[in-house]
Amino acid sequence: MNNYMPLMLNNLRNSLLRKLLRWLFRKEVSIPESRARSEKYARWVGKVPLRVQVDAFQIGGIYTEWIAPPQADTRRVILYLHGGGYVSGSVAVHKLLCVALAQATGMRLLLPEYRLAPENPFPAALEDALSAYRWLLAQGVAPADIIVAGDSAGGGLSLAMALALRGTGEPLPAAIVCISPWADLKLTGASHRTKAKADPILYAKELRHWALSYTDEANLSNPLVSPVYADFHGFPPMLVQVGSEEILLDDAVTVAEKARAAGVDVTLRLWPGMWHVWHATGTWLPESRAALEEIGQFVRGRLGLPEKVRD
Repeated sequence: MNNYMPLMLNNLRNSLLRKLLRWLFRKEVSIPESRARSEKYARWVGKVPLRVQVDAFQIGGIYTEWIAPPQADTRRVILYLHGGGYVSGSVAVHKLLCVALAQATGMRLLLPEYRLAPENPFPAALEDALSAYRWLLAQGVAPADIIVAGDSAGGGLSLAMALALRGTGEPLPAAIVCISPWADLKLTGASHRTKAKADPILYAKELRHWALSYTDEANLSNPLVSPVYADFHGFPPMLVQVGSEEILLDDAVTVAEKARAAGVDVTLRLWPGMWHVWHATGTWLPESRAALEEIGQFVRGRLGLPEKVRD
């Protein structure tokens, strides 16, 4: 009985949130409307905790924020690339997730607001991601002390950035974390059909519009656009998290399988019953808190750090 009540309350909270997300997202909107909807969400989620330090600045004209929880490790950094289908998303929209991630890892987090399509199509987002990574190196941060992470389009962009770095012979980060990555802009995965009714947030028609806003049809199979078509040899360790109820399930699974076949140390975590980037609730949802803690354990393990002591 003692265990039943919390479980029942958690299931109720999960169900209510799923219905709210479906009401908010499962209708076709224009890109400006999508951006406005995201910014409205950012206003709903509240303020940054007082103990978390946020500093805003520019990297080559790119608006960027440092996010640092109390007693953050100042030597090591998470470079976070936000999602939004390459057409929306911002520092404000992703701050709740990033604050929770910085707290879960005990590390500073760098969050750049890369340029968006269709005003700035491929390769603008990739160029900005590379600029942020190279800026960290110029500040004296060692590649072995950098974790690159991202959700949705940002997850795909994290992989594309590593491909670009490998192609130019530049040092790769210590590890990559992909949260519900959008890694196949051609939308070939069967999960676009099999999970269409279950996913409360995404649907293929909208993703198709975003993909063609980011680049042209002929470029969709470019590995720097769709990393599922990449050769992952030489990549650092990877953690890939994905919900069982999202249409991008096959993107995540394919990336993990191809990377593992190339000899990469890959951890693929399928979260039953969860939707696209459920981490966006911060620590409000138990599954989100647990997924962020899993990232924290992975990151600190790859950096050879002791398990983080809870604040």
